[in-house]
Amino acid sequence: MNFNYGSDKLTLKKIMQLAQGLRRGFLLPEVISGIHKNNEIVQNIVHSKIAVYGINTGFGPLCDTLISAKETNTLQRNLLITHAVGVGKPIKKKLSKIMMICKVHALCQGYSGIRLKVIERILYFIENNLIPVVPEQGSVGASGDLAPLSHLFLPLIGEGEFWINNEIVDAKKVLLKHNLEPIVLEAKEGLALINGTQFILAHTLVGLEKMNYILDLADVAGAMSLEGFQGSAAPFKNALHEIRPFKGSQEVAKRMRLLLKDSENLNAHKNCNRVQDPYSIRCIPQVHGASRNAYYHLKKLATIELNAVTDNPIILSDIEIISGGNFHGQPLAIALDYVSVAASELGNISDRRCYLLLEGKYGLPRLLTEKGGVNSGYMIPQYTTAALVTENKSLCFPPSADSVPTSLGQEDHVSMGSISGRKFNQILGNLEKILAIELMYAAQALEFRGSHKCSSIIEKNHRLIRSKVPKLEEDRLLKNDINSMIKMVTNQCFSVN
Repeated sequence: MNFNYGSDKLTLKKIMQLAQGLRRGFLLPEVISGIHKNNEIVQNIVHSKIAVYGINTGFGPLCDTLISAKETNTLQRNLLITHAVGVGKPIKKKLSKIMMICKVHALCQGYSGIRLKVIERILYFIENNLIPVVPEQGSVGASGDLAPLSHLFLPLIGEGEFWINNEIVDAKKVLLKHNLEPIVLEAKEGLALINGTQFILAHTLVGLEKMNYILDLADVAGAMSLEGFQGSAAPFKNALHEIRPFKGSQEVAKRMRLLLKDSENLNAHKNCNRVQDPYSIRCIPQVHGASRNAYYHLKKLATIELNAVTDNPIILSDIEIISGGNFHGQPLAIALDYVSVAASELGNISDRRCYLLLEGKYGLPRLLTEKGGVNSGYMIPQYTTAALVTENKSLCFPPSADSVPTSLGQEDHVSMGSISGRKFNQILGNLEKILAIELMYAAQALEFRGSHKCSSIIEKNHRLIRSKVPKLEEDRLLKNDINSMIKMVTNQCFSVN
């Protein structure tokens, strides 16, 4: 499958295929023509006396300092090496590769003034899996992700480092092995490379990909817990959600009906005295659905950003060059903070269902063990979910609500969206662990429901769990069980439809 940079529309699915090598990117002749035309405008400006930010001026508070044509190349190189000040652990290789793909697509739209030669070199890195090393900290999310993007593109000029397998190797050595000369950057090119939101965007895309599965898995975990608790399926009836028609709630209610279809287990309590279930069971459509709504919103915004041009200045024509703020990360930052709360809430309600299954109600033994006293049963894993839930709550502080002025006040409001993106993925990682423990609890609860059959999806997932984690009869070291459950979640082994 092919993808045409600068002309086709990127989607979450397409960019993941490009990153995995399942789809290859190309440049159409009309895209190449647009790149050349835009670069010619830049070259004309360099030799004129008209001051245009970033082309023949300094940067940030030095925007009023005119740079001669002779000094232009030095200016662009200095931009990369002075802005590469990131710290902390390197981000995952997948993130770095997605950043390069996003940047190429933006540059190919012909508003950035960069030469075709530079774009083709980045494409060579992508196609040959030459992944630059990028530290995780240092971006304030405006003027774009300056520090991480500087690290990402240092190898273009023979600086920085690449990942070769799992080792960090000096870029000069890698370029030499591939018979590549370092590129000498020309006017506007350094600025075009490091202005942009690609660090924020890459974290958004990876988080969205993971959350898509987690949303479905949360419904499965909730349905399995409901089966173990022998709760009611009445709160998922279509008529109830038609009179409050939020998209997420309706979708989750529909999924719950599917996940509980033909369950004999739920029929077992039809004539009992229980009037209604606790909220963590009864309100699954409303709570899980609200998280879905947040996911849909962020996905919509990310798709816009995927196909946007976010560097600066933007070259619209030879007479119109705008120094604007498309690099500002706020459009994604606020939504990232919102969806982080949404992801955290999935863990919060999951932990409550874990607690519910331990209480010893409606035929379940306390702590999900028939031999309590000598045995603690499943008492303690809920401590872990409680800790993870609280950690996620602490991660929900919105970085987008904060702003620390930089660049001597020239950049006096920044988005901090890079921090929002990183925290979103941390929350999702914790959420995977919480859901893994709930699924383990729900599987144990089902052991006490006799021969009553559940839905085919629940039974299939129960068998999967039992293939790795046996029923808890006597106390044993649960660390291995929990790790097995987490591995099945992160590898997306569970059936969710």
